[in-house]
Amino acid sequence: MAGYVARALERIEERNPHEPEFQQAVREAYTSIEPVLDERPHYEEARILERLAEPERVIVFRVPWVDDSAAVQVNRGYRVQMNSAIGPYKGGLRFHPSVYLGLLKFLAFEQVLKNSLTTLPMGGAKGGSDFDPKGRSNSEVRRFCQSFMTGLWRHIGQFTDIPAGDIGVGSREIGYLFGQYKRLTNEFSGAITGKGFGWGGSLVRPEATGYGAVYFAEEMLRTRSESIEKKRCLVSGSGNVAQYTVEKLIDLGAVPLTMSDSSGFVHDPDGIDREKLAFVLDLKNRRRGRIAEYAERYRSATYTPAGRTDSNPLWAIPADLAFPSATQNELDGKDAAHLVGNGILAVTEGANMPTTADGVHLLRTAGVLFGPGKAANAGGVTVSGLEMVQDSVRRQWSRERVDEELRAVMAEIHSNVRATAERYGRPGDYVAGANIAGFKKVADAMLDEAVL
Repeated sequence: MAGYVARALERIEERNPHEPEFQQAVREAYTSIEPVLDERPHYEEARILERLAEPERVIVFRVPWVDDSAAVQVNRGYRVQMNSAIGPYKGGLRFHPSVYLGLLKFLAFEQVLKNSLTTLPMGGAKGGSDFDPKGRSNSEVRRFCQSFMTGLWRHIGQFTDIPAGDIGVGSREIGYLFGQYKRLTNEFSGAITGKGFGWGGSLVRPEATGYGAVYFAEEMLRTRSESIEKKRCLVSGSGNVAQYTVEKLIDLGAVPLTMSDSSGFVHDPDGIDREKLAFVLDLKNRRRGRIAEYAERYRSATYTPAGRTDSNPLWAIPADLAFPSATQNELDGKDAAHLVGNGILAVTEGANMPTTADGVHLLRTAGVLFGPGKAANAGGVTVSGLEMVQDSVRRQWSRERVDEELRAVMAEIHSNVRATAERYGRPGDYVAGANIAGFKKVADAMLDEAVL
């Protein structure tokens, strides 16, 4: 690494200390795009790398609310509006104790490149709060969401910034947020996606990220004359992304073996079938229980608590495909070595940056098909974009049409990423292809608009 990239990264890291996730994301992207910068020196003249890594706007606000014991609580709310060169800001809201500005800057930066790859006109943003909805009553969550939206509503809108859900923000929270937005603005518009189907939402939105990851894996496997059918699959997480990754794997004849949460993971050698998945959906979405209950219900499964070793034993289980779908940096170099040693064919990121830099390097060096999150998990924001289209024309599409559109977009993303990697001398390198393809579209728009 030399030249403009090295100088830009040094400046960016100096300006953003104590934000390791953001620095990791920027470094991973920028070290991939050096061939583009060599052939387009005008990017350096316009300081595109520095501008792309600096949010256009950051909104930080307090969120006071009253809990069920009548005590006043105060959380912090954020919205990082990263880049609007190709469309209005688009990205989720995350409610989790780990939320801080650096984490959201990382997610917003990734969102810019991801949205660029979808073929839809969407910029990138991310937001959220350090509020934890776990263990809170519906009334407490409602009061928090209403206060959060009271601090945010002036900065969003269907032509400005369209938030969606993320970790800790599901259909319940989206309903409360949209209801407050509508109350404050006195209008019904497509200013938030992830809405219920009966009031402006899109079918397949809950399933989209998981389905999209499987469709992307399917495209990668075709390049080696392989199919998903009968492949044994490791899936981490048990939230929205993991649930529908498992569902689509079952649909396509694969055999999902694992699911996890923060307490540990279950391994079911017999495979997770539709009945078992229905149990997980009820456990996680209605009862909000722990994944350990799966092993209590199904004797074919074993449960392993989290934190026993310095690597995750989930990734040491022999399998054909892996779908890290829980959270960032959950799969490191040691885990990747286990996967490679067991002959893994492909790793497809369902979460945002779930694989550490050393893990990615090891997998790519070993020739494992590796689908980076900015390409492989773009299904969620794709269907959010399709929800925006449906809101604009006041029509709702059938489930079959939305799924067909999603599958077509994921195939187009794969084709674009693969062709871009080959064009720049990196055949089969999906990381380089995704970063270059996403970057070029945004960078060229920034130059065309000439907004300094």
